[in-house]
Amino acid sequence: MFSECRINKPLIDCFPLRWLLPPQALNAYYLPNKNQMVFPAGILQPTLYDPEFPQSLNYGGIGAIIGHELTHGYDDWGGQYDRYGNLKQWWTEESYKKFQKKAECIVKLYDNFTVYNQRVNGRLTLGENIADMGGLKLSYFNWCMKRRSQSIYLQLLTDKHAPEHYRVIGSVSQFDEFARVFHCPKGSPMHPVDKCSVW
Repeated sequence: MFSECRINKPLIDCFPLRWLLPPQALNAYYLPNKNQMVFPAGILQPTLYDPEFPQSLNYGGIGAIIGHELTHGYDDWGGQYDRYGNLKQWWTEESYKKFQKKAECIVKLYDNFTVYNQRVNGRLTLGENIADMGGLKLSYFNWCMKRRSQSIYLQLLTDKHAPEHYRVIGSVSQFDEFARVFHCPKGSPMHPVDKCSVW
């Protein structure tokens, strides 16, 4: 059967469930013709994901990657396929025009970046740039949560972690590098004169 399959059919038809990457790959991908995201086991490991990690790290790691792959379903390439994986125009004319206008903004943004005296090609990298931006936005919005004041009060009494907001600003406000990059005035809350450091 295998030799007959090799001779008479495309390899993908012989092994339709075969993955494009091995299970240990540290990568993920989206297949628009199947409307499918694939996350090999290799990417579901520390430092991108660990059930023992704080949620913020998992959302910032694997969450951004999941959001990235999900966004590929609506980028300049994946957006050409319908929910069944058929290459088909499903956008309304108005929606597609709005998408193109927003996509053009991203093209121009990346066209202005220069690496080694060579400009980034915003058109070439558009799909990945849309997915990067969408992935970060999706993971951030999913990490953000609304909490009742009683929940925050209980956290202050029992949780070894400071509230999320203060975990971030408490840490970055102690780095001169952060203050320099973000132009925080010396003596401001985000650039105190006296900083704390254990290491």
